[in-house]
Amino acid sequence: MSWSIDIEPLLPLLAVAALAVPAVLLTLALLLAGLRGAWLRALAVVALLLALVNPVVLREERDPLKSVVALVVDRSQSQTIGERTGQADATETALQESLARFPEFEVRTVEARSDAASGDATTALFGALNTALGDVSPTRVGGAILVTDGQVHDIPAAASALGFDAPVHALVTGRPDEFDRRIEITNSPRFGLVEQDQQLTYRVIEEGPRASDRAVDVQVFLNGDLIAREQARPGQPQGVTFRLPRAGKNIIEVSAARDPAEITPVNNRAIAVVDGIRENLRVLLVSGEPHAGERTWRNLLKSDAAVDLVHFTILRPPEKQDGTPIDELSLIAFPTRELFVDKINDFDLIIFDRYQRRGVLPALYFDYIAQYVEKGGALLIASGPEYAGPESVASSPLMSVLPALPTGGVETTPFRPTLSELGKKHPVTRDLPGSAAEPPDWSQWFRSVDVGEVQGETVMTGPSDKPLLVLNRVGEGRVALLLSDHGWLWSRGFEGGGPHVALFRRLAHWLMKEPELEEEALDAEARGTDLVITRQTIGDNPGPATVVTPSGQAVEVPLTDAGSGRWEGTLKTEELGLYQAANGELRTLANVGPVNPREYREAISTTAKLAPIAEATRGSARRLAEATGGIDVPRIVPVRGRANADGRDWIGLKQTDETVLRGVERTPLFAGFLGLAVLLLAISATWYREGR
Repeated sequence: MSWSIDIEPLLPLLAVAALAVPAVLLTLALLLAGLRGAWLRALAVVALLLALVNPVVLREERDPLKSVVALVVDRSQSQTIGERTGQADATETALQESLARFPEFEVRTVEARSDAASGDATTALFGALNTALGDVSPTRVGGAILVTDGQVHDIPAAASALGFDAPVHALVTGRPDEFDRRIEITNSPRFGLVEQDQQLTYRVIEEGPRASDRAVDVQVFLNGDLIAREQARPGQPQGVTFRLPRAGKNIIEVSAARDPAEITPVNNRAIAVVDGIRENLRVLLVSGEPHAGERTWRNLLKSDAAVDLVHFTILRPPEKQDGTPIDELSLIAFPTRELFVDKINDFDLIIFDRYQRRGVLPALYFDYIAQYVEKGGALLIASGPEYAGPESVASSPLMSVLPALPTGGVETTPFRPTLSELGKKHPVTRDLPGSAAEPPDWSQWFRSVDVGEVQGETVMTGPSDKPLLVLNRVGEGRVALLLSDHGWLWSRGFEGGGPHVALFRRLAHWLMKEPELEEEALDAEARGTDLVITRQTIGDNPGPATVVTPSGQAVEVPLTDAGSGRWEGTLKTEELGLYQAANGELRTLANVGPVNPREYREAISTTAKLAPIAEATRGSARRLAEATGGIDVPRIVPVRGRANADGRDWIGLKQTDETVLRGVERTPLFAGFLGLAVLLLAISATWYREGR
């Protein structure tokens, strides 16, 4: 309860002042003149002026406000190391019980987890603190207690940035004798050419009392495959050379051997994601003769900026003898030896478009082409009636790598190409525009070549469900056989045309082993905190996938049919880092969260980072546990004002002087009977004194 006096004038203060000035002057003149009763007149004037000013006595009823204390508990992933989670839980419980004994404190508990929103997983305790105290007046803040391992990444540069003047205390989990070994990648390319040398630099770091300069075993993995074993001394940068085997995402993992004494092996691995870029693909296109569909392949390949095309058309076969002198011929000689012997391995894909043996290529060269395929090359036969004739390339040494041999028949019945059941799942033909309709929404073709037994995968069929497009692997290479020369009808828009660009481009890229067109593939992708696993197969149910978490735990993830040969499963993740997924013989890697998050770069608990801000606020930063492992939670002591809040076995929290108004009682001093009585008494005394 508090008392105060206020005024509530009956007239405006200017009017009261206008009356008071002459009255006071007159009263002073009477007093100076020494007239009898002058002091009584002065009293009467004062009483009148007080009545006009109307003083009021205020009696306020106030309740004291509680001080708001923030208890911030670090629940980031580094807090899961060793005994830290148990220490934090026990400390939180002890503090809650201790604070409950002080009714003057209002406790707000908040848990702070790893923050990946900024692009790098961090421990943001002061962000959580600001959220907890955002609606509290700075004068009501009693302080903050942080239960953490000390690895905090949003510490303010100065205490003034906190927005309040109260002690901040840090109670640090972990032990003072911790030792940790970690590895970090100091330099890595973001992009790299496929099959070209790339350089990565890494460094092993040791912290704690056991740190030394002894060499450490290091392994380097590329997309999960071991590519190097090395010895690295802590603190010294070391480089490793590697080659990207494929275009697209490649994951380089550098792993240091674990020391039995270190607190966690999680940061013994560091990864770099490198996007592989393939140099322009070199394609050799050989057309056996000019025909209506010849330019379809040429235009398609020339329109792709990633393809370097070498195209030859046989305009004048050797058997053509018309008597034209050699010096008058303007045709370019076909450099057969240079292309098919000296530089054959420089090409990523060879296409024979309606080609037949007419003495241009010796039989030995076809054997070289077969060897080229078996060693990893790619061959496409875009056949026409020539494939069924006696001069077919199927009658050459090339027959050893062909997926189907002709029977000699040519079908001329109009038909619409359709996808086989396998073709509906294969990435080359799956979801082709127009394929969902029955029959497919594309134009007819009018010729196809009959073949016998097929080796490989028939993804498109022609009349009477005969093979139309066959894909096969031979040795380390790939072969595709298109058993019709009427694909150009689609490119010309006949009867509405068809998806010739999508089909032929996918076909060429499958032959050149582009990863996204593999018929048997496993992929994993992080979507927020979910790890989505996708299995591509042209077979039946592939079964569940096995996922190994960054901490080494194996989890089985069921895969459900998503249609068209795709199976998907989702794993809710709780850890940041590199996940390994496997299904059968396939495996893949995916990173959840930022690459090499700050949360794991420094794992040893410390008081050093929080000590400056704690001392600047008259608080403290201290360990909860000694080397023995037992914890000692300090007791709570209320303090006033800017008193020191740090003791040997206690921490202080500030009590506020703020109150809340509950009610006000007003008592006018010169109103009612009291004011009238004083005024009448003064006037009567003046009259009485003058009457004598």
